[in-house]
Amino acid sequence: MAIVKPFKGVRPPKNLVEQVASRPYDVLNSEEARAEAKGNEKSLYHIIRPEIDFPVGKDEHDEDVYLKAAENFKMFQEKGWLIQDAKENYYVYAQTMNGKTQYGLVVGAYVEDYMKGVIKKHELTRRDKEEDRMKHVRVNDANIEPVFFAYPENKELDAIVKKYTARPAEYDFVAEFDGFGHHVWVIDEEADIKRITELFAAMPALYIADGHHRSAAAALVGAEKAKNNPNHRGDEEYNYFMAVCFPADQLTIIDYNRVVKDLNGLSDEEFLLKLSQHFDVECKGTEEYRPNKLHNFSLYLGGKWYSLTAKEGTFNDNDPIGVLDVTISSNLILDEILGIKDLRSDKRIDFVGGIRGLGELKKRVDSGEMRVALALYPVSMKQLMDIADSGNIMPPKTTWFEPKLRSGLIIHKLS
Repeated sequence: MAIVKPFKGVRPPKNLVEQVASRPYDVLNSEEARAEAKGNEKSLYHIIRPEIDFPVGKDEHDEDVYLKAAENFKMFQEKGWLIQDAKENYYVYAQTMNGKTQYGLVVGAYVEDYMKGVIKKHELTRRDKEEDRMKHVRVNDANIEPVFFAYPENKELDAIVKKYTARPAEYDFVAEFDGFGHHVWVIDEEADIKRITELFAAMPALYIADGHHRSAAAALVGAEKAKNNPNHRGDEEYNYFMAVCFPADQLTIIDYNRVVKDLNGLSDEEFLLKLSQHFDVECKGTEEYRPNKLHNFSLYLGGKWYSLTAKEGTFNDNDPIGVLDVTISSNLILDEILGIKDLRSDKRIDFVGGIRGLGELKKRVDSGEMRVALALYPVSMKQLMDIADSGNIMPPKTTWFEPKLRSGLIIHKLS
């Protein structure tokens, strides 16, 4: 069963929400955050990217940068830019992109569920990234940014959400820098709060869609606080961390593509010949080609697009990991032909979220920065959940979710 609870959200007044809310800390660098926050003292970047309050070049991992985050978080509350709700609520957070809206429930997720695998992951995390987020959670004593969960679709939860979204929204705006619609409603009726808790308790699992490092950091800090509290009871706020949970049937994973600096000493012709051992290779000319089904890939090389279709026998449809196109391409192209063994550490490869389009792949190859680009057919939510259920881990850089959750709409304090 998945344990969730309502909480007293810390959030901006209606008239300030667009100034406070920001993109997540990990989708932009310090320079971009500095540019987006320019002239806006209320931007959440002062809390999630506090290095922008120091001279250019400041290391974001310096101790005084974390302390600045806490100082700014306190100041935001003192100035009334962030105010805590008087009672515990759930919240509906909806996002609109390209005319499609997805509706999530903002909840306190249970730390113990993460530790025991009721909250299921599909990616490995890196300790250095976990530690960075743990420091941020510790110093602020809060989950400043939410994590992104999926849950098996549930008609009764849909009906509760619909009841609230029929009312005027608490927040309703299109963000300047991402162009997506962001909408929030407060679920404050006790009967609905109780029923949401019960409906989640009947679910066997929740699934991390995006935010594996934030999930790990939030859960580890919660567990750390429990261990260090001699009077720990189990009902303290630090036993929960903030998550936005979306029904799986509303979510779409988009492609996560690869660009590589060189052909491992091969000419274009030699590379294409080696590809033909495992793939049916078809030149598509200069017109953009997008993969149209599983096991079909798009390659951009030497100013031309190619369709690659994996041959029978090169993959195992009964293996939840082996069937993935990221596995096929990693094994048969990146490793076997290009000599890239570790996607996490090899400096010859980079990754491009599908939201940037195939044009970004072409641009990076045409500029000479990269030699070849590979576009993949996106993973499905069913594949993600099957892999998480089987206890397996996806290869690195497999899923890209869009739109990203806006940060600063709701914050969860740990005490």
